[in-house]
Amino acid sequence: MAGATARSRSSSSSSYEWRFDSGRICLDLVASSEAAHAGREPLAEPGVLARWLVGAGLVPAGTPLPGVDSRWAARFAELRDCVAQVVRAQIEGRRAEAALERVNAFAAAPPPAVRAVPGADGSLVRAMWAAPDCRALLAAVARDAVELLTDPAARARLRQCEGDNCGRVYLDTSRGQRRRWCSSELCGNRERVARHRRRAAAAHL
Repeated sequence: MAGATARSRSSSSSSYEWRFDSGRICLDLVASSEAAHAGREPLAEPGVLARWLVGAGLVPAGTPLPGVDSRWAARFAELRDCVAQVVRAQIEGRRAEAALERVNAFAAAPPPAVRAVPGADGSLVRAMWAAPDCRALLAAVARDAVELLTDPAARARLRQCEGDNCGRVYLDTSRGQRRRWCSSELCGNRERVARHRRRAAAAHL
């Protein structure tokens, strides 16, 4: 689960914050803060958090998550905010010791136990040994953050989106590491449209 590759799947909530293309699970969690800063907490609803867990690939689709409640949401929001502080501190060349201590504490628990089982077509698929608890899932995300932050090559690829009003952080895996936006189709396209409009307006002066 840790070190997951970029995802383009979205959960049943199709809004901007539910993209899974930051390059790491921990960064996908950080991305949910976009909605929180807009005045709403997307993880506050247990059902929404459950869908995020599936969409992020932390649990296979169909996994029972009977324990998801507001306490889960509060703890995932805390981990998200701590990871965000540490990641942005790394990008800016400063420290975030209190937040890092919390991330390490979350990572100390064992992650969910997984197994391979035959799927409907006979091929092996991933399944959980039991319904995962909150502490184990938090540990999986926190360990992903620890692996990212302690890998010099990956850490050097951390970028903050240059799009207007976008605070997403992503892992730049592009050739030449010249990626400027979290998404060329979204923030990149908005920038190109804005540039075109500025040129068109200037031509009419």
